Amino acid sequence: MSENVGEATAGAQESDLPSGGRRRLRRTHDWAQGRAKAVGALASVARWVGTLIALLLTVHVVLTVGGANPDNGITRFVADWSQPLALGFADLFTPEDPQLAVLVNFGIAAIFWLILTSIVVRIISAFG
Repeated sequence: MSENVGEATAGAQESDLPSGGRRRLRRTHDWAQGRAKAVGALASVARWVGTLIALLLTVHVVLTVGGANPDNGITRFVADWSQPLALGFADLFTPEDPQLAVLVNFGIAAIFWLILTSIVVRIISAFG
């Protein structure tokens, strides 16, 4: 038997090996590293989704308090998407001033989404 590590042993010739004399090393998959990457990607997606929802709610507050034209397409788009994302906060407080109501209720909803996102990202990251 030959004691050379990089060469063929036990009577095999270099031409007998499929790669022309070179041994192929088997690559093993590191499952822990793959799982950590997947969990990290999932946490990033959750962080982005929560941040975008909070941003949309904040834009709705700015457009409303700033006096944007409610018939404008952008203003309607933001208002239409903000209503369901505000969850139960859209009519939590009912002050007489409608702009103040939007500021308080949708502002609380935006803060809620940021806090919820932070908690979800920590839970997801714990699995990585």
